[in-house]
Amino acid sequence: MMELSAYIRDIENFPKPGVVFKDITPLLKDSQAFQKASDALLGLMADMKVDKVIGVDSRGFIFAPLLAEKLDAGFVPVRKSGKLPFDTLSEPYELEYGQETLEIHSDSVSKGDKVLVHDDVLATGGTAKAVCKLVERLGGEVVQCNFLIHLTFLKGAEKLNGYPIKSLLQY
Repeated sequence: MMELSAYIRDIENFPKPGVVFKDITPLLKDSQAFQKASDALLGLMADMKVDKVIGVDSRGFIFAPLLAEKLDAGFVPVRKSGKLPFDTLSEPYELEYGQETLEIHSDSVSKGDKVLVHDDVLATGGTAKAVCKLVERLGGEVVQCNFLIHLTFLKGAEKLNGYPIKSLLQY
């Protein structure tokens, strides 16, 4: 059986000194590893019904549309500030190495929508928490946050207390 962690490489001091970046591109370029990761992420849903799958800028865009298609749900991109062309809601957040703002189209989630939030990595939890806030401001319900990688030592899950969290790999 293929071990997905063999396809994740560490990049020291990226994007700034002291940060060890988990690079998923080796996993993406191998068709079997990519398929296994896609199937395993889908398996984290355990027959859950969702209306929307949110992919977080930018590497969350890789798996989220695949999950949306398999779950018969809509795909919603959440982007960094200034990247979406329509009316948006914004939410600032802290991340491991700075501060950012995320935006979502104001008409992308409807009241009562069941929403899966997907990103590639859960680090400090700031990004995912900001997305959850945006979903709730639009009237949606976050039913799960799922990640390819969870960096447990950064304690991001604490910021997401109250939201179901699942991940394929933990470091």
